[in-house]
Amino acid sequence: MVLAAAAVVFAVCDFSLLGYIAAAVAWLAQRGVQWLAQRRSSEALKAGNRQRAMGIIAATTLGRVWLMATIVLVVGIAQNDAGLSSAVLLAALFTISMGASGFAYLLEPEHRSVQPR
Repeated sequence: MVLAAAAVVFAVCDFSLLGYIAAAVAWLAQRGVQWLAQRRSSEALKAGNRQRAMGIIAATTLGRVWLMATIVLVVGIAQNDAGLSSAVLLAALFTISMGASGFAYLLEPEHRSVQPR
């Protein structure tokens, strides 16, 4: 939803559409990797292999950051304004996503490892 709203902002404010497209591709790709990693991690946890589950999450987290940074770098080299706009959009998307995840975690007590007494 934020990505769709950003499209309107980019169009109205005449920001670089290359920057928007690059950020959208990077964001959707890293979310796909995150979904796959969580699925594989859950399978590893069900099999009782905690180290594998944590390894999957750790490796893919670093990989997702490198993926986004590489796309921003390549676009920034191609067109300076596009690199800046894609970096700002990805930073906003990441911040909103992390805030929403944290808020959802706080609202769902069954996912907490330590229950209040």
